Amino acid sequence: MASNKQNEFDVIVIGGGITGAGTARDCSLRGLKTLLIERNDIADGATGRNHGLLHSGARYAVTDQESATECIQENMILKKVANHCVDDTTGFFITLPEDDLAYQAKFVESCTKAGIKAEILDPEEAKRLEPSVNPDIIGAVRVPDGSVDPFRLCSSNVVDAKLHGAKVLVYNEVIGFIKAGDTITGVKVYDKQTHETAEYRAPITVNAGGIWGHKIAGMAGAQIGMFPAKGALLIFAHRVNGIVLNRCRKPANADILVPGDTVCVIGTTSTRVPYEECDNMKVTPEEVSLLISEGEKLAPCLKDTRILRAYAGVRPLVSADNDPSGRNISRGIVLFDHETRDGIKGLITITGGKLMTYRLMAEMATDLVCKKLNNGNKCETRTTPLPGSGEGDVKEVSKKIWANPTTAQKATVGRAGSFASKIGMQSKEDLSLVCECEEVPESEVNNAIQNLDVHNLVDLRRRTRVGMGTCQGELCACRAAGLLGKAHGCAERARQDLVDFMNERWKGIYPVARGESLREAEFTEWVYSECLGLGDEQ
Repeated sequence: MASNKQNEFDVIVIGGGITGAGTARDCSLRGLKTLLIERNDIADGATGRNHGLLHSGARYAVTDQESATECIQENMILKKVANHCVDDTTGFFITLPEDDLAYQAKFVESCTKAGIKAEILDPEEAKRLEPSVNPDIIGAVRVPDGSVDPFRLCSSNVVDAKLHGAKVLVYNEVIGFIKAGDTITGVKVYDKQTHETAEYRAPITVNAGGIWGHKIAGMAGAQIGMFPAKGALLIFAHRVNGIVLNRCRKPANADILVPGDTVCVIGTTSTRVPYEECDNMKVTPEEVSLLISEGEKLAPCLKDTRILRAYAGVRPLVSADNDPSGRNISRGIVLFDHETRDGIKGLITITGGKLMTYRLMAEMATDLVCKKLNNGNKCETRTTPLPGSGEGDVKEVSKKIWANPTTAQKATVGRAGSFASKIGMQSKEDLSLVCECEEVPESEVNNAIQNLDVHNLVDLRRRTRVGMGTCQGELCACRAAGLLGKAHGCAERARQDLVDFMNERWKGIYPVARGESLREAEFTEWVYSECLGLGDEQ
């Protein structure tokens, strides 16, 4: 075990999702010695299992004005400080013949009240601007929606936290708290890789565990009522729409189609699930059918568009026993000071909210941490760009780095922003593609392995999008495993990692395996079992 001094911090943040990553960044920017602990990989929970919508807040304008106002304010901030993570597509709220057109007026009025610009468009103009939209629409409203890459956003926050002195532990699980009377003074942690335990101490611990936050609080003797609301989504193989499409009605199932990178995502459902299922979400055939049928109402071309995979996440909602779906629970932010709430000193919980409001949640939590530590430094995250952001769009940044950027270099800039200048991309070997679908070069993969806490292929997927494209890892996974094996000096570890990765990919494919998707899956199985001899391990 390391010395006590090395294991002492000003603040410990539990949870490597976007809220925890944002809180660690905010704390470190204010000069606090910060430790971030995540039981798996960053963005492993709800952060990496949503549709990546950069909410304008319009979706909640009618039903939840507080959340709507928070969303539009954070929307404008993220477009400035996280521009390399954001695609400013705008969004349409469309009315179909089966919807109530009268709702549109109430919707626009509510948006205006929340500070959201909502412009009514002629349906013909909407169809001209977005050819994929249902041609039968009878109404359309334009709002400042967009899309955001949650993996990129979370990783950028972690990178900046580390640049400002934070320590980050992934694959480390908090198994208990250290107490002195009624005060939490630290945490006990189990390292899943070394199988060792360690203790880390700090006067303040922030619980940012999302839906798992109730368990973390429970270990300290506090109770938080959480509502595990499962949301299922589908990824389509092509980016059929350039503008986010929403149904202009109260939030319901499968009423958002979000374009992001090379694909588009339809979501979501909302179903209460038992806590014990939160670590192993499965998408049912019924959910897939619902998402397809409702998605086609937004964009009829989805009927003939190949589905890549299905996935699901769990929203971290604070419980409401009279709402079986969770649709009517506020997406507002919940901050608990357990000293005043439960008589437990040294513990704070930040929960609720959305991906869109993570920065505000982090600011609120850090404000409370600083108040308790008598730290007068102010929040800087409203104006300080994340690493990679703030220096223009892909075209501008690419030309600053290279005179004549290649397609792979431009793609890397799209993911890393101006940080691409720190990735060696000069030789043919550097620029050779590991993943053709997402244009990921070898140099970007090696950079992620060396600098971004990548331990396996799943981690690599979250940092670089390797395996996220049309082939779902059919060819790129083998190449990436080779680079990981070289970096770790262990071919057998790389071999097992490849098996685990392909099995993990299959979990999201089998609910939609039909037609072209099924033929592709059969071919992939043949490649790995017959050509590479990996059939026995699967």
